[in-house]
Amino acid sequence: MKTVLITGCSSGFGLEIAKYFLNHEWKVIATMRAPSDDILPKSEHLRVLKLDVTDAESIRRAVEEAGAIDVLVNNAGVGMLGPFESTSMDAVRDVFETNTFGTMAMTQAFLPQFRARRAGAVVNVASTVTLKALPLLPVYTASKAAVVAFTQSLALELKEFNIRVGVVLPGMAPETAFASNASGRIAQAFPEDYSATMHAVMSGFQNYVGPVTHSIDVAKAVWQVVQDGSTAFRVPAGADAVEWFNEVA
Repeated sequence: MKTVLITGCSSGFGLEIAKYFLNHEWKVIATMRAPSDDILPKSEHLRVLKLDVTDAESIRRAVEEAGAIDVLVNNAGVGMLGPFESTSMDAVRDVFETNTFGTMAMTQAFLPQFRARRAGAVVNVASTVTLKALPLLPVYTASKAAVVAFTQSLALELKEFNIRVGVVLPGMAPETAFASNASGRIAQAFPEDYSATMHAVMSGFQNYVGPVTHSIDVAKAVWQVVQDGSTAFRVPAGADAVEWFNEVA
């Protein structure tokens, strides 16, 4: 029985990915900043570990407790929605610490065991905003675009060790409350000149009626990267993500 370690499992994509792998009879190590035994279904194949991907000591402990794994899914992430002009550089660094550097740190921590076994897979969760830019998301987009570029280069670097590396690109996922969480990360006021754009973007999120991405779509895309050795390194997840992906392909 194979083992997958997934970051950011307290809600949204991470929670669904964990459930999906459990349903496919994998051992699952679900990590989160504040572990809870009530989030995931009870299973003898489930372990819940405390992990903060921005903390080196927390990563070290998680790697030690996890032991040997077959797949690492870097899903933990934070949003950022608002005008760049009024976004502090501390806030910018905070987003990159989780979305980009956290992904890199986790990957680096598990690569030695994958390389030693000449086997393993790393799946990073990014976003389709890296394919089609939207206003008020420059920091979030940049942090996820860095993950895509990192994944592409790493896939080439690790191919000789039989380590598969891929990135999943979800689209708009209203069920994850991304918009409200992302907008909440900008505490300071922004210039009035941006109000119309902010209102339009928020209204767009709230009133959107087109195709969307569901958490199960992301879980299936992660599964595809893990199971299909011939798949491209970028995999869209969700009907809207597929549309955007095909537009730029």
